[in-house]
Amino acid sequence: MPDFRSDTVTQPTAAMRAAMLAAPLGDDVFGDDPSVNALQAHAAGLLGFEAALFAPSGTQTNLIALMGHCQRGDEAIVGQNWHTYRWEGGGMAVLGSIQPQPVEHQPDGTLALADIAAAIKPDDPHFARTRLVVLENTTGGRVLPTPYVAQVAQLARSRGLGMHLDGARLFNAAMANAEANGTGVYDEARALCGHFDTVSLCLSKGLGAPVGSLLLGSHDFIARARRTRKMLGGGMRQAGMLAAAGQHALEHHVERLAEDHALLRRLAEGLAQAGRSHPVLAGRLTVASAHTNILFADVQADVAPAFTAWLAAHGVRVTSGLYAGQTRLRWVTHLDVSAADVEAALDCVQRFAG
Repeated sequence: MPDFRSDTVTQPTAAMRAAMLAAPLGDDVFGDDPSVNALQAHAAGLLGFEAALFAPSGTQTNLIALMGHCQRGDEAIVGQNWHTYRWEGGGMAVLGSIQPQPVEHQPDGTLALADIAAAIKPDDPHFARTRLVVLENTTGGRVLPTPYVAQVAQLARSRGLGMHLDGARLFNAAMANAEANGTGVYDEARALCGHFDTVSLCLSKGLGAPVGSLLLGSHDFIARARRTRKMLGGGMRQAGMLAAAGQHALEHHVERLAEDHALLRRLAEGLAQAGRSHPVLAGRLTVASAHTNILFADVQADVAPAFTAWLAAHGVRVTSGLYAGQTRLRWVTHLDVSAADVEAALDCVQRFAG
């Protein structure tokens, strides 16, 4: 059975492994690993930035960006559920001495413009200095609307603030827009980045590389970021084997994200059907949201323990947590989930007897 817990569980394909083995290597701390340099140049050009920096993780590229935009005692406006605030160990405060100013989310995953504006502090020594607005796209699998991102950017610029994007699943957002608009996924990705000073892009989620993220920005910003990466322990030596995997992912695994989105729609359809007509799950299982490659389904408390145990016993791996008195299951489709895997998981759901 497949692993639906996250798109971080993907394994390198045979072609990616071959690219890794063939990668020319150097010492990236000295700046002479040709594979790392090629990846950074390729990604920067692809997404419309002057430069890029390869680092071990998205947690680190986000933190490097925050520390580049903000100094000690400065503040960044974030969403309550953004990874930069909730899921990255508090690094912006602990290591960056940056005050996070969280803002509540709207039902569609956005932050209300009025709430962002209200969170910006006046120039007064009583307050931390607001320096940055952080967005996340996708967020919980949802794509932030393009006009909304433009409005946030306009607000930020009018107040002299920087803009950073946690684009861990940037290409999932770009693919959703490309499917909706009949456009190219790379063009959509470049457009999504256009409103931001810096972008963090994860290579090891839907794109299927084993390790690594990129930080994109101006030449000057990335030069400072390289120093911060070293301070945080992210300087690697012969990192070209990892960079080659990322390069392969950008060239070969972006357009196939449409397959993951289609499989998620099939999964959502099957779970919703079980929530309507299954002898035990009818009225007890609800698809809460299904966007791009991430689906959340809520299971009522009276049946949730037995249902989650059933899935686990039959090898269907999902993550779960409590939400509003119910158990919320998180399903993620990715490179290593096939159509047959989805059908097998749905068959397992149908065979649940309570």
